[in-house]
Amino acid sequence: MVLVFKHFFYKNYVGLSLWPFIFLKNDALKNDAVLVNHEKIHLKQQQELLILPFYVLYILEWLLRSLFYLDSYKAYQNISFEREAYQNERNLNYPSERRTFGFLKYLFY
Repeated sequence: MVLVFKHFFYKNYVGLSLWPFIFLKNDALKNDAVLVNHEKIHLKQQQELLILPFYVLYILEWLLRSLFYLDSYKAYQNISFEREAYQNERNLNYPSERRTFGFLKYLFY
């Protein structure tokens, strides 16, 4: 389910997945197939990790990478979950084709 909350986002962020919802910054973004697909990939990641562990691992990886890069945005870009989603967001079939735990391929990439 896609919901719109324009005051929910920080700076350039326009989409967020919190299982089972996709939140977008504005209504027009519902037509952005690549963005929606990116968020669907995150929903698959969340589901396969039974939701709560996804958030724990996501935050832990972001914290570790923030210490490594000393740059929170660069850390965000290098989280394995984000790498998988960005790498495959243009393949609109990816959420149904992806292998379970596909993000692991991007953990040490």
